[in-house]
Amino acid sequence: MSANDRPSGQPTKTAPTSATLATRDSAFMKACRREPVPHTPVWFMRQAGRSLPEYRKLREGTAMLESCMRPDMVTEITLQPVRRHGVDAAVYFSDIVVPLKAIGVDLDIKPGVGPVVAHPIRSRADLAQLRDLTPDDVHYVTEAMGMLTAELGSTPLIGFAGAPFTLASYLVEGGPSRNHENTKAMMYGDPELWAELLDRLAEITGAFLKVQIEAGASAVQLFDSWVGALAPADYRRSAMPASAKVFDMIAGYGVPRIHFGVGTGELLGLMGEAGADVVGVDWRVPLDEAARRVGPGKALQGNLDPAVLFAPTRAVETKTDEVLDAAKGLEGHIFNLGHGVLPNMDPDSLTRLVEYVHTRTARQ
Repeated sequence: MSANDRPSGQPTKTAPTSATLATRDSAFMKACRREPVPHTPVWFMRQAGRSLPEYRKLREGTAMLESCMRPDMVTEITLQPVRRHGVDAAVYFSDIVVPLKAIGVDLDIKPGVGPVVAHPIRSRADLAQLRDLTPDDVHYVTEAMGMLTAELGSTPLIGFAGAPFTLASYLVEGGPSRNHENTKAMMYGDPELWAELLDRLAEITGAFLKVQIEAGASAVQLFDSWVGALAPADYRRSAMPASAKVFDMIAGYGVPRIHFGVGTGELLGLMGEAGADVVGVDWRVPLDEAARRVGPGKALQGNLDPAVLFAPTRAVETKTDEVLDAAKGLEGHIFNLGHGVLPNMDPDSLTRLVEYVHTRTARQ
């Protein structure tokens, strides 16, 4: 079928990279494709950094955004949890605001606060901050991914980006927000401006994920950390179209696309509809119930409460058993926490958890 014959909106199929071919038969990639696995694969959101003493030592004196732009540092930080914990996939060390910084948005990540935007977007004129992202803007990502895939071999590398709604929320609020009042004021009060903002962010996000895939990412995850603040009808109308556009932009690469949000129990079905191959589930909804809400044809990822890792080992194993039991019968399951690794978590507890899941789920 020629390009002219292809249905509108269907992207051209792109040949897999050598890195993707090397990881194709890994447990993680098989689970994403809902194929039989030798054991349930495990990785942790925010596994690269935060709780690791070797990470803190390496990052000492280096600002967060600077560390994201140094390929040597990104490579080492990304590899640290793979070496220490034996996880089934690496996740690229970066931050969701990196593509915004790369196109010139005046922002910084302030310790103890998070991303802070100097000039929040409140009017149509403010959209001028958001130009298109090119591969040259994030050349350090391409370099780091090349270094990583050479080191990782058959271990998949997960790329990631922030979803348009969450990025828009940071840009409109000017930083982290509890109630998202400015975000919702724009969304409800000026839906045309809101739609234009999200569409621009979808283009930037899709371009950022394309760079990562073409540099060797075996899978990608779209983080919508704040979208749980929306009711289902608002999500469908005001957030889902932009996320769907991102997923459609990268569909032709054939890599698994993971979608994750926090507090999204009521949105799980819609998040699957947006185009993900794998839907991430936080700890609030059991996986068997999540599977019912998402429907067939999707793998699930999750969903142990991160706080459980502070309990004694036996309690951790009991709660892990509950997650694994709820996952029985799923078309595909990737074990993860219901959100990210906490900074003061004992790294050894994560190592033990990986070993426990692998042992308990190993096929005889």
